[in-house]
Amino acid sequence: MPTEKTSSKADKKTAKAPKPAKTARVAKPAKAAVGDLVIPMYNEEGSKVRDVSVPSEIFGRKPDQGLIHRLLLMQHGNRRQASAAHTLEKGEVRGGGRKPYAQKGTGRARQGSTRNPHMRGGGVAFGPRNTKNFTVTMNKKERRIALFSCLSVKAHENNIFGLESFTSAKPKTKTFAGVLSKLPTKKDVLMVLPSKNEVVEKSARNIPTVKTILVGYLNPHDLLKYEHVIFLGDAISKVSEIFLKK
Repeated sequence: MPTEKTSSKADKKTAKAPKPAKTARVAKPAKAAVGDLVIPMYNEEGSKVRDVSVPSEIFGRKPDQGLIHRLLLMQHGNRRQASAAHTLEKGEVRGGGRKPYAQKGTGRARQGSTRNPHMRGGGVAFGPRNTKNFTVTMNKKERRIALFSCLSVKAHENNIFGLESFTSAKPKTKTFAGVLSKLPTKKDVLMVLPSKNEVVEKSARNIPTVKTILVGYLNPHDLLKYEHVIFLGDAISKVSEIFLKK
């Protein structure tokens, strides 16, 4: 009997447990190729002409609300000017060099100058100054991601489309407003131009709900303020040329 036990123990030691089968590696999803998304292109009559392929890196990105907020704060802070008021501190107010009264014997609290902040006519403590700097910095890569996030939100809401051309020979607000009325726009519009176009700019200047902007000046403030974004002509392709270059 003891020999049988020892032999069974030896068999258990020598018998190795089978190794678990290796699980197949799951392939990582491929990055979205350029042209996965499309934006409708309309003509001046309001009829859809074709679909324009756009890079998903710009118009199909998952929005990063934190970076959008930071870029918006940077934009507002950098255009802010500290010129509202400028108060004088104790050392900048004229006078106050002489001690107002003796240190002891008067029964009053000791005072060293009449220009202290708690005295009438004295300096101001922690008041507004025109030397304050509100400039905020942000990395270029973060700024790009925040801008692409804003464009992706607009594309996801189907509020981005293109206008093939505006063929008016001279600026005419009535003509431009007629073209906008035929397009699928209900509220305010941000018109993105590929280059300077005086005819479009002057035609849209008197419409309070429309703003024209060049491609290179796209910013989160305007993209969040205006509901619809219209790219004129080849402005869509210029977005990739400007913001995707290294």
